[in-house]
Amino acid sequence: MSLTDTAPHRRRNISSGGAYESVFGYSRAVAKGGQIHVSGTCAPASHEGRGAYEQAKAALETILKALNEADAGAADVVRTVVYVRDIADANEVAKAHLEAFDAVRPASTLVQVTSMLRPWQLVEIEAYALVG
Repeated sequence: MSLTDTAPHRRRNISSGGAYESVFGYSRAVAKGGQIHVSGTCAPASHEGRGAYEQAKAALETILKALNEADAGAADVVRTVVYVRDIADANEVAKAHLEAFDAVRPASTLVQVTSMLRPWQLVEIEAYALVG
């Protein structure tokens, strides 16, 4: 179902199957009224020990998959918010972000935070998209 065709105001929760979705009570993404809000997304546990670039790429893959399930894609993204544990990782994370969004160039913010849910996580990314 396209968000813009049959039910533009119906809320649609999208799950990625993440372990904390049921523990914390959230969805990977929520689509409603032509807007798609993708929750802060980190790399999965299989990326423990990998660098910021690899973790950012994995997070972006999860984000793009959630957008796809909402009948959207990278071209629909209008804003991202990127959180890094170490600002020294900014260039590596920016490289992954550029690879995903170079043709789109959404508005974006990158900030350093003191911690994430798991000690090995280096980056978390949120995305906001508009369709229709």
